[in-house]
Amino acid sequence: MIQYPSKLIEEAIGEIAKLPGIGKKTALRLALHLLKSEESSSIDLAKAIINLRTLTKYCQVCHNISDEDTCGICLSHRRDKSILCVVEDTRDVLAIENTSQFFGVYHVLGGVISPIEGVGPSDLKIDTLIKRLQTGEIKEVIMALSPTMEGDTTSFYLTKKIKELSEVRITSIARGIPIGGELEYADEVTLGRSIVSRTLYDQN
Repeated sequence: MIQYPSKLIEEAIGEIAKLPGIGKKTALRLALHLLKSEESSSIDLAKAIINLRTLTKYCQVCHNISDEDTCGICLSHRRDKSILCVVEDTRDVLAIENTSQFFGVYHVLGGVISPIEGVGPSDLKIDTLIKRLQTGEIKEVIMALSPTMEGDTTSFYLTKKIKELSEVRITSIARGIPIGGELEYADEVTLGRSIVSRTLYDQN
């Protein structure tokens, strides 16, 4: 067991190491870096983290992370409100936005159906998706979920539910994304082409 020279260092390392992808050694380097840096840098970091937790909101319309009750994408007059892209979480919104190939709006589910992890349809933002479709404004729904078993299960469930309520066109991003891959890790060119080359969901 590693012996630290200070309980404060040990406490800081313990908290930093809880972050994904960071082990004890990396946490130690980061803690020592913070000690060596200007005090203002650590204070600014602490303030940013506190603000992140206390001030961050979720868009009432699409559930994307936002500074306001309604996000900039949903408010933008430049976005095509008739095309709705369904994604798992905010990371996927960022990935698609970085392609500069999509000009519609989004709906963030907040996860995918995964019985193994105890995540069912009621745990996702599906009810608000259905309400958006019932307005009649949306003409196309793009299923942009990662091509994993859970992603495909969720797409199938949503497609069946949407068809029971609406005549909206349902498409899926082209399979330029590798099967079993995560959407957020796809390169921008591949992801952009998969959006542009989307196909009717029934044809997948």
